[in-house]
Amino acid sequence: MLEHIQADVWVRYQRMRGHEVNFICADDAHGTPIMLKAQQLGITPEQMIGEMSQEHQTDFAGFNISYDNYHSTHSDENRELSELIYTRLKENGFIKNRTISQLYDPEKGMFLPDRFVKGTCPKCKIRRPVRR
Repeated sequence: MLEHIQADVWVRYQRMRGHEVNFICADDAHGTPIMLKAQQLGITPEQMIGEMSQEHQTDFAGFNISYDNYHSTHSDENRELSELIYTRLKENGFIKNRTISQLYDPEKGMFLPDRFVKGTCPKCKIRRPVRR
């Protein structure tokens, strides 16, 4: 909550100075922690984020924090802007294609996030501790 309060203070200050500010935020629906927690709860990441979003917005209202736009990383707005940024970076030569090796779980039908990989890397010798 602290970072939201800090951002809100900065936005209010900028508006008091007469500046136009678009105050935006989103709940992150991607990533291994979200996937793992949703699996543990027996729901989809989207369902979990939908519930969390409501809780977050209730908390924000309790602190009189009001975002101009509040979405999730699965929103249409996020997809459109991400695709626009990616396309422009690609067109200007900032993104390159390359082939990489990655571990794949055929049972789950997915590439493994680094948290799922345990042991010592045969290439760089970094040891990945076993999480319990």
